[in-house]
Amino acid sequence: MQRTVTMNDTAPKREPKPPLAAKHLARLQALMAGGGRKLLGLVGAPGSGKSTLATALQDALPGTSQIVPMDGFHLANAELARLGRADRKGAPDTFDSAGYVALLRRLREQPADADAHIVYAPEFRREIEEPVAGAIAVLPTTQLVITEGNYLLLQLGAWREVAGLLDEIWYVDVDDTLRSQRLLRRHEQFGRSPEAARAWVAATDEPNARLIEATRPRAHHLFEWE
Repeated sequence: MQRTVTMNDTAPKREPKPPLAAKHLARLQALMAGGGRKLLGLVGAPGSGKSTLATALQDALPGTSQIVPMDGFHLANAELARLGRADRKGAPDTFDSAGYVALLRRLREQPADADAHIVYAPEFRREIEEPVAGAIAVLPTTQLVITEGNYLLLQLGAWREVAGLLDEIWYVDVDDTLRSQRLLRRHEQFGRSPEAARAWVAATDEPNARLIEATRPRAHHLFEWE
């Protein structure tokens, strides 16, 4: 299985992955049935479980898939500070959306020839709160690219080009209370005090969540953990 090797040895483990329902596996199999490379997008509000679903889908297709998260296109902290956007990191204009679109195009155009060039993608490292270039290798033989992120369906700026580059987009839905609890726990695990975590969720994560939820009708498929 193609997996990204990270240096994050101290990060908390992800929640255990519940089994995928048969209807979701059947949809995945139907997507892959036509052959060739497919790009599957997973979109949802912060804390909805997109990363957990991405790894579950990768496990369902061992050796043929690679996860390429949108989060690798976070702007660096120094650039966010220069732009005056550090206090709302995670909002749509705190990402290099045009760079993300360019990567998706490269992934669509990458030849399937085993001798073709590897496409490298950036990865966001939570332990340093920065993106790291060239951390994810997508081989020419990769049949499924799973990309997950908040703004895959957003009709704003370069984001509006994302959906047209993906074969299918699933919206990951979850109870808002559970989602908020996950976010608070995540922020505390990565160094914020409980008070700071609550303030960040209220001021940044929740406004972003409302924006993302408004894009839900454009998704091809609704995913809910069962």
